[in-house]
Amino acid sequence: MVSSALISSTSLSLRPKPLVPYLRSPHASRLLWNNQPRRCRVFLALSAQPSSTSPLESTVGTGQEITSVDVVGQNDLLIVGPGVLGRMVAEQWQQEHPGCRMYGQTMTADHHDELMKAGINPSLRGSKFTHKLPNIIFCAPPSLTPDYPGDVRLAASNWSGEGCFLFTSSTALYDCSDNGICNENTPIVPLGRNPRTDILLKAEDVVLEVGGCVLRLAGLYKSDRGAHVFCLNKGTVESRPDHIINLIHYEDAALLAVAIMKKKLRSQVFLGCDNHPLSRQDLMDAVNRSGKFSKKFMGFTGSDGPLGKRMYNSKTRAEIGWEPKYPSFRQFLGLTD
Repeated sequence: MVSSALISSTSLSLRPKPLVPYLRSPHASRLLWNNQPRRCRVFLALSAQPSSTSPLESTVGTGQEITSVDVVGQNDLLIVGPGVLGRMVAEQWQQEHPGCRMYGQTMTADHHDELMKAGINPSLRGSKFTHKLPNIIFCAPPSLTPDYPGDVRLAASNWSGEGCFLFTSSTALYDCSDNGICNENTPIVPLGRNPRTDILLKAEDVVLEVGGCVLRLAGLYKSDRGAHVFCLNKGTVESRPDHIINLIHYEDAALLAVAIMKKKLRSQVFLGCDNHPLSRQDLMDAVNRSGKFSKKFMGFTGSDGPLGKRMYNSKTRAEIGWEPKYPSFRQFLGLTD
């Protein structure tokens, strides 16, 4: 989902779209295994032709069976969609669970060599594990897949029922607009209102039915991704400047996801945001004032469309015990609120 989702009032996803579906920047670290350093493997399911070598050292074909190494550990993790967010989750998870094994699934074989060099062993989407895994996070977007709820159900079929199954969804599902206050208790849009929200609603139903949890995320951003980057690249945007947007830094979203998974909760819905909603105009004024970007934003030219909503997640923070590293977008830029 592209960062322009935060700008277009008709967009229903607040998460940026990865350059490659289900695939984002790699992170790998060294772990100790039998007193010897080893790479913590991330197994990815990609839609490319499989190679002829071992499934533990290269691509595994779609529908093939992935043979687990030894027994499954209680902290082993499957990441469906290990992109920018997914790999930040992986990085944080392995820091907190040294020696764990991490698996993952993606949809394309682009950057296959890059992944292998980073210590990531790719395999094709649709592969089945010989042993179910205790922890799964599904953070792949619904783009370029004909059956998103089906993909979620397939991922859930690899869950042992231990640990946690977490699905990252979107705050676009909250039925609130015109600058209204929105929190975890705000009603969601009804099924049937829009095909794109229907996809997310049906996927969430799959997760909750199997005992998994849902994390609805506001607009994800970091220095080179997010609504501000979209605006800078456009220069001028035909949208109303007073539309309210809600944000959360990628790193904070990853930390929140890991914190939820560690709780081993069942069938609960959480909200991820920084509790500092701001208008599009305020967002880009902060960018221009920060001096951190070579480009300058010229302005908004629109006057139509909804006013957005103001999101707060005090309930999630209290239950999970999480606070963001970046309390607001302005503070991320080094400005005062």
